[in-house]
Amino acid sequence: MKQYSFLLACLFFLSTGMKAQDQPDKWTLRDCLNYALEHNIQVKKSKVTHLSGIEDTKQAKAQLFPSLNASVTQGYVNYPSSDAISNNSYTGNYSVNANWTLFDGGRRTSSIKQQQIQNKVNELSIEQNEDDIQISLIQTYMQVLYAMDAVRINENTVEVSKAQRDRAEELFKAGSISQVDFAQLESQYSTDKYQLVVAQTNLDNYKLQLKQLLELDINADIHLAAPDITEKEIMFPLPDKQTIYNTSLAVMPEVKSSQLSIGIAELEKTKARAGYLPSLSMNAGIGTGHLSGTDYTFGSQMWNKFNESIGLTLSIPIFSNREHKTAYNKAKLAITTSQLELLNTQKALLKTVEGIYLDATSSQNQYLSASERLKYVSESYKLTEEQFFLGMKNTVELLTEKNNYLTAQQEVLQSKYMAVMSIQLLNLYQKKPIDVGMK
Repeated sequence: MKQYSFLLACLFFLSTGMKAQDQPDKWTLRDCLNYALEHNIQVKKSKVTHLSGIEDTKQAKAQLFPSLNASVTQGYVNYPSSDAISNNSYTGNYSVNANWTLFDGGRRTSSIKQQQIQNKVNELSIEQNEDDIQISLIQTYMQVLYAMDAVRINENTVEVSKAQRDRAEELFKAGSISQVDFAQLESQYSTDKYQLVVAQTNLDNYKLQLKQLLELDINADIHLAAPDITEKEIMFPLPDKQTIYNTSLAVMPEVKSSQLSIGIAELEKTKARAGYLPSLSMNAGIGTGHLSGTDYTFGSQMWNKFNESIGLTLSIPIFSNREHKTAYNKAKLAITTSQLELLNTQKALLKTVEGIYLDATSSQNQYLSASERLKYVSESYKLTEEQFFLGMKNTVELLTEKNNYLTAQQEVLQSKYMAVMSIQLLNLYQKKPIDVGMK
């Protein structure tokens, strides 16, 4: 019993150690992407689908070869009204049969080509699922970084508010400011503490979303390695959107998949056309049997009934209740549908790329404007604070400048992470490394 408990303990610590090695203490964006690509359930399911498709291809190729089967039949018959010595008869039949389709209008070869193309589509489906999870991770990771900085700003704001409240209390006791001014600063201090709680709650929610995207255990905690994002990375120069779109058309898996689907539909039309053609198959077999209650021995019967057969079967379609014509017409419609799906995929990609490009360029411009505004608002706030404690500004003016300063900080943060996120997404849509500022 002690040995069993010791073994369980070893297994527990071993699994815990393996999990700790698998999950970093500080998650970078690259860590998140690599972990998700390896552990995401949808990605794993698409890989299983691809493996299943490979098996279907092997089966389709096997249809080109003859089939072979053996059969053994044992029977027992009772003749209750017979005058024979024995009313019972025992029979046995044994056979081996082969069948080989020699010509079927190209249906089997078309099926093989279809399945091979479908395997490529399944491979692209894996890549598309990987892209989907990476897009979600980039967006959520940036939201967590934004929320982390928002918490930091609110913490600093609370510290400043407390210092202002404490100094105002001293001035109030000395009679330098009114009770109304002191009460307003106390109220602002409480408001800032509340905003800090809200910011922390937002951070926790975004971290939960990130953890769920990574499909971590409920007890797992996640800490991000805050990257040092420079202004050069925020203002990273972008190629024109037409270049990005053209690159995306050439590399994105959903476009390639839609193009391949047209090929599958065209092969389906070839298979439907083959329905009008005759099919030719060859069959061969050997067999024997025996019957009890005769004057022949078992061995003699097996030899006497031994037979060999070979034949050809030609099947000519004459009238099929419009089955072949309907299949052919529907196959042609399927080609049109696939072409429309490709056009729709291209339009959707254009809409996505154009939207992200607009977000990137707008955020970069907003970042420049917000940074410049923050510089002047910060100076104005410092001057107003000094003048307030000298009795030259009232509480309303101080709090207005303070709120302007806080808003300016938030605007810089928002445009900063929006720009970086959009640049990362554009990199993904061009199959470029997703690593700017995230090393």
